[in-house]
Amino acid sequence: MKRATRHPRRRQSVETGGITGNVDLDKERLVSAFGASPDLVIRELRTGAADKIRVLVAHIDGVVSREILGAQLVEQVINPARTWQSAQHAYRELRDRLVFGTEVKESESLDEIMTLISDGNCALLVEGVQKALAMCVRDWEKRALDEPSSEPSVRGPKEGFIESVRVNTSLLRKRLKSNRLWTEHAKIGDISRTDVVIAYIQGKADPDLVAEVRKRISQIPVGSIIESGQLEEFIRDAPSSLFPTVLRTERPDKVTAALMEGRVSVLVDGSPFALIMPATFTMFLAASEDYYEQPIVSSFIRLLRYAAFLSSLVLPALYVSVTTFHQELLPTPLILSIAAQRDGVPFPAVGEALLMEVVFEVLREAGIRLPRVVGSAVSIIGALVLGDAAIRAGLVSPAMVVVVAGTGIASFTTPVFSIAIGIRLLRFVMILLAASLGLYGVVLGLLGVLIHLSALRSFGVPYLAPLAPVVKEDLEDSLIRASVQQITHDPSQDSSTDGSGSP
Repeated sequence: MKRATRHPRRRQSVETGGITGNVDLDKERLVSAFGASPDLVIRELRTGAADKIRVLVAHIDGVVSREILGAQLVEQVINPARTWQSAQHAYRELRDRLVFGTEVKESESLDEIMTLISDGNCALLVEGVQKALAMCVRDWEKRALDEPSSEPSVRGPKEGFIESVRVNTSLLRKRLKSNRLWTEHAKIGDISRTDVVIAYIQGKADPDLVAEVRKRISQIPVGSIIESGQLEEFIRDAPSSLFPTVLRTERPDKVTAALMEGRVSVLVDGSPFALIMPATFTMFLAASEDYYEQPIVSSFIRLLRYAAFLSSLVLPALYVSVTTFHQELLPTPLILSIAAQRDGVPFPAVGEALLMEVVFEVLREAGIRLPRVVGSAVSIIGALVLGDAAIRAGLVSPAMVVVVAGTGIASFTTPVFSIAIGIRLLRFVMILLAASLGLYGVVLGLLGVLIHLSALRSFGVPYLAPLAPVVKEDLEDSLIRASVQQITHDPSQDSSTDGSGSP
């Protein structure tokens, strides 16, 4: 991201310091510090005996509730019954008796008052008093609760997180009505001052894990955090790996299940995606809906998901290796059919695979970026038209189109996008290995991926747990879905958990 060019005539910082008690001077400093922004509202009121006490009210328009501001603050100040004789008396009465609100803060620093104003507070300054009050009248615009768009389900809760961190924490409180659900608040970014909440269940979460999460968040050296994905990049293990070590989700029920397993969740204001850590490989192939259906059905679907995940990684590479080096592995009628289809195709099998994979990725990206109304139609029509045109033009064989289409469909079964996109990149590496070494290259590629996964850690937990190392108690709910009666072991007592996200 390019840095904005600094304007040479505009001051980049304003010296503020403490509150002077001179409302004219403090008003000028506020206006200067905010760059004379038109949404900064500063109103001067008069109160007390003979209206001799001057009061300054400052807030940002659009982020506060005007009704609360008028009823709980302005009316209390300008009430004709106020006959205060001194500014100190007026300030004490306002602070201790008259200013209503769930959050009222007192400060002697104008810098702190400006930060509170930016965070949706209304500041009150009294002439002759070197202190100020900040009342929380925050009323940010936010969207209504809706079904998670990235993790839909047929059965299960339809509520998803939104961009308000307070609404998101309330969704967790709604499901975990216990004082053991602890939340810690932090602010990230010298400029954005983004609210970050660390949530965990006291007594289930490992204190060392909570301390590690807290430490990594406190050490983030950045001016602003806009989305939880930026925070994830700072706190995750192995940032250069294609496999994510932090799970992101829009589903409150999934976060609730993870907290019950002794995990920690991080919520970022302005992002509908919560982060869960530690994350293991099995978490990315398990869906919350697995636990809302019958165990046999859910186990079959989960095993099918694992098979589709493997197919999305190696299917094009297997086609390239078999058609290029190992034709004897296929039945004679099938290999003759493939050879007849490839008659006249100017590219080798690896060229076909790379060409079709690139085209498929372009169509998938176009379908995402286009407006929702036309995106899916364009991607489907584009795939049909381009596939048929490529076959008729003799650029690719029908068998290759089937292989690439099957690979794409298999990749859609992965519940979490962050791991699916890494597999899409690894698929190209596997194709090149297959074109170079045949099936030996495919096997070497799979061994390399397995070794890499075995070496990964997520906040100290092995990435492949409970498969490697083996945790017998957790195997019952990793590859297959165990019944609720069978899930009697508390994973929070182990150093590693299966990560399947069971409620």
